[in-house]
Amino acid sequence: MGVFIKDIAYYLPQHVVTNQEIVEEFPEWSVEKIAEKVGVCERRVADSGETATDLAIAAAEKLFASGTVKRQDIDFVLFCTQSPDYKLPSSACIMQDKLGLSTACGAFDFNLGCSGYEYGLAVAKGLIVAGIASNVLLLTGETYNKYIHPRDKGNRTIFGDAATATVVSVEGFAEIGEFCLGTDGSGAKHLIVETGGARFCERKNDLNFDESGNPISSDHLKMDGQEIFVFTLTKVPKMVKEILARNSLSQEDISLFVFHQANKYMLEHLRKKMKIIPERFFINFEHIGNTVSSTIPIALCDAREQGRLKGNVLLAGFGVGLSWGGVILQF
Repeated sequence: MGVFIKDIAYYLPQHVVTNQEIVEEFPEWSVEKIAEKVGVCERRVADSGETATDLAIAAAEKLFASGTVKRQDIDFVLFCTQSPDYKLPSSACIMQDKLGLSTACGAFDFNLGCSGYEYGLAVAKGLIVAGIASNVLLLTGETYNKYIHPRDKGNRTIFGDAATATVVSVEGFAEIGEFCLGTDGSGAKHLIVETGGARFCERKNDLNFDESGNPISSDHLKMDGQEIFVFTLTKVPKMVKEILARNSLSQEDISLFVFHQANKYMLEHLRKKMKIIPERFFINFEHIGNTVSSTIPIALCDAREQGRLKGNVLLAGFGVGLSWGGVILQF
């Protein structure tokens, strides 16, 4: 049976942080340097009392307001986040109630980052093919900026907060093809917040600064950019070849490549390494930033508005975990 994306919507926090504001805090940088290296001119940041759950609820309400899907038709809720409201219960359970969805809905969170949307599509497709659900509400929401130390100028330039809502159903505008999913947990330490979970419940308060003045702390987001870059250049081209093979397609059959919107430097290296022409390579994070699991569904929304979704579209997510996932959408 066919499984489809029926509708997508996204929501961005109201608070905008521009490159100029960051430069005022870090005068050794320039607006031009940030834009050239990272490719981001501004990003949205959730307010102190605003959570990923709040953003995801707003995205879902926006989707329901479009009229394509009725809330009473939803029979399963999946929420991809690494910024849950509580250690327990699942934020998806809270959202089932706040969105006024049926108590017959299944609902759970899953903790995944940059490849989370593709994993979510895979789980949603599996639920439908198995006859467990007919209309799955797949939500993504992240507020990484709450994990970033205020003096971490590198990560502050990259990440933005956002949420998305996608309905996966037995009908829709894009058929979901075959997946390629993978994991290499040996690289978990390269993108991590060490404290706050069961392994280290309490804050370590071990803040130090490296020779460049960058903060190093177990209580905040730590990312080894070089290791993530090497991982991406190694795994993503192989993943794309496997996705194409599983869907019996060639690279020439793809009308648009929608990769995780990590940063400009990384995406340009990938595009050139894989010999993808710019016209078939979608980039849209200039005014949003890297929104982790939300980058690809946001890109799909924007590409749809631009009339660029047609034929075969390849999605590829990669990052924290280390994890990767991709799929073909057929329009």
